[in-house]
Amino acid sequence: MSAPTTAHTFTTTTRLGEVTLEPVVPVRDAGLVQGWLSHPAASYWQMAGLRVDEVREYLAGVQAGPHEAAWLGRLDGEPVFLTETYDPARVVLADVHDARPGDLGMHLLVAPPATPRHGLTDAVMTAVMRFCLSGERAAGGQAGGGQAGAGLGATRVVVEPDVGNRKIAAKNAAAGFRVLREIDLGRGAHAKRAALSVATRADFAASALGGGPLPGSSMLATHLTPEHMEPAHRHLVAKTLAELAHERLFQPEPDDAAGSPPDGYRLALDGVTYRFTARRYALEHWVVDPASVRRTATAGMRGDVELPVDALELIAELQPLLQVPDALLATYLEELSATLAAAAAKRERETDGHTPSVRGLLEALRTASGTRAVAESFQQVEAAMSEGHPGFVANNGRIGFSLSDYRAYAPERGRRMRLLWLAARREHTHLALAADQTETGHYGAPGRLGELSDAERAAFADRLAARGLESADYLYLPVHPWQWEHRVAITFAADVARGDLVPLGPGSDEYQPQQSIRTLFNRTRPERHYVKVALAIQNMGFLRGLSPAYMRATPAINDWVADLVAGDETLRGTGFSLLREVASVGYTGDVYHRAPSNKAQPNPHRKMLAALWRESPVPRLAAGERLVTMASLLHRDAAGTSFATALVRESGVPAEQWLRAYLDAYLYPLVHCLLRYELAFMPHGENLMLVLQDGVVRRAIMKDIGEEVVLLGDRPLPDRVERIRAVVDDDEKALAIFTDVFDGVLRHLSGILAEDGVLAEDRFWALVAETIDRHAAEHPGLSSGVDLRAARFAHSCLNRLQLRNTLQMVDLTNQSESLIYAGTLANPAGRQAVR
Repeated sequence: MSAPTTAHTFTTTTRLGEVTLEPVVPVRDAGLVQGWLSHPAASYWQMAGLRVDEVREYLAGVQAGPHEAAWLGRLDGEPVFLTETYDPARVVLADVHDARPGDLGMHLLVAPPATPRHGLTDAVMTAVMRFCLSGERAAGGQAGGGQAGAGLGATRVVVEPDVGNRKIAAKNAAAGFRVLREIDLGRGAHAKRAALSVATRADFAASALGGGPLPGSSMLATHLTPEHMEPAHRHLVAKTLAELAHERLFQPEPDDAAGSPPDGYRLALDGVTYRFTARRYALEHWVVDPASVRRTATAGMRGDVELPVDALELIAELQPLLQVPDALLATYLEELSATLAAAAAKRERETDGHTPSVRGLLEALRTASGTRAVAESFQQVEAAMSEGHPGFVANNGRIGFSLSDYRAYAPERGRRMRLLWLAARREHTHLALAADQTETGHYGAPGRLGELSDAERAAFADRLAARGLESADYLYLPVHPWQWEHRVAITFAADVARGDLVPLGPGSDEYQPQQSIRTLFNRTRPERHYVKVALAIQNMGFLRGLSPAYMRATPAINDWVADLVAGDETLRGTGFSLLREVASVGYTGDVYHRAPSNKAQPNPHRKMLAALWRESPVPRLAAGERLVTMASLLHRDAAGTSFATALVRESGVPAEQWLRAYLDAYLYPLVHCLLRYELAFMPHGENLMLVLQDGVVRRAIMKDIGEEVVLLGDRPLPDRVERIRAVVDDDEKALAIFTDVFDGVLRHLSGILAEDGVLAEDRFWALVAETIDRHAAEHPGLSSGVDLRAARFAHSCLNRLQLRNTLQMVDLTNQSESLIYAGTLANPAGRQAVR
């Protein structure tokens, strides 16, 4: 905790009046505090015998300490209490409390009033808790303060009252404190048996004294307020107008009304009109200003009536154009509503300091030192993202998550969690491994750490033995806590009851959910594998599960692609690499796999019990290198600051040089894979990690290979890898770059850099064309019918897919036939566009 400054004061209004807290001044306040301590009501402080000079010395010692502080509290200007705050990891509780980042210890002494005043201690406790919990945390994760008017930004308050102090126990309970356990503190005359207790922001907000929402609290849905929801609506409405206009579902017209700005547009629907300002860029990319959007209804003689800007109402008003199937419209609106709520929650966390701003993210990257700090900065960026799929309007549906599930497991919350482990009967379960892996090496062996420690494996074997089962008859399968609660224990209840699936309890390692919500990064051991689980929630047009049948071939596919990439001189030269999925496990002993199946109709129940392990990028970093998800290049924080723009400016290199380095790392190897091998990836922002050095992209790392790589031609393949083949003509092959790279990523990045005045779009696309031409010049013998400098290409529309079928956007066994096109788009990197 930061030491207080004389400028640091805090003010809040309570039922009894205005309460202020200010740093104690020992010379001024010692006499006052000594009088309070000598009163019988302060007996539990055990300081009744101190003289004024001794109290002055005591307070001076507290104020001089780097990890504690004393504060004088006033009610309407009258001094009425003393509170002390401290870092429990270093002071008082250092040896007895497992402190978390953001913990703040607190002591409270309320002055004995000359005339008893009803509600005084309630008002004081309320004010002190607001002081401790509101505001931002200080650097390093410790609760602190130094900004005038700010609270100390703790995430939990810790107290240790004497167990015999019933009055303070009742007051603590009213403030939301929960007793963890009893502990022994102090020595000799100052020894006490204490009730170690904590209160989180959520605990206090929900308590009798909480008095309503507290910034950053989570028990009450504090993000669902006009303050956070109104900008979330505007953001989503602006995105809907932009993306659906891009997909030609409607065409906004220039607004010719008197007083309209030159870049004003209007969209007239049945009885409702939208007006907004926007700029249009290449690839029919719209950038709509959220603050400019107005929604009006015509009211006859009274003229236009202003209506709230509401993303859900916009979809309802657009339904005659969108023609979402009636049976699926509610599902789409539910996904949109969840996306809206997530946007409001994310905005709340950004504005209250829980989620770093762009400046904070770059500072963490720049100052990270050592493997763990680099991994921490990487995960801070990951948790700050929400636009991994920038083209989709309803991109954060997560149907099935409750409010508490969202807080615990949503990637943007950045929370840590432990996986639950099942023993799955071996005869019904497969374990597929990469060529360089073994079962014992994967799970671990005595003295050799794998995904499970010696202690975990021994404990799991003991738990099986206690049920009369042999550990050799089982394979270990990790599941998400939500998956256990909502799928395994219910949908697979019979399998658990007969012992084909045996719950073993949580593992030791903590994981953080990634933007791909099923994928989890190991925070305890960042060098170990990611785990991807069959979460099985509905999100963005799919049930997000994992198929055991698909998982069986996944390591072999990854080996084949990794060998191809590693063996190619061009790809090695760009630094392009893959994170292999080296192991997968899938359970098929359930009745859903035994029942007849209609291959034309996907069976989601066959995608609920599987997992895979993917390599971590952390061990691949050299000194000075940093990791970010590529989705960060499309991120703007709550203040509108662009991560990409800030990165370019902080790097100190010219914008064209910065972009050229990025295209060399990202576009060049993807072009090479397509033209040399007819190989295409799914290269959106969530699937790429960028390696930075001094703010400049040095190389790219691709993930999610097994489910999303595709061979588009007749090249020979091993039998186990054959499933990735999907032969298409040259024009459709080109869409692997045109749709997934140009339209899916680069049009958004180009718009951001142009909007921020970093790089004009004509120069952006000229550099894209230059990258393609340079690849051709450096590979003169490469023959391909794919023309990436063609004048136009087919306009493949992603939102149209989701609107057509919100439960299953495409047939994963024949994605090509599932696509929806809306004419063609002019290629901004085409020969006619770039000269």
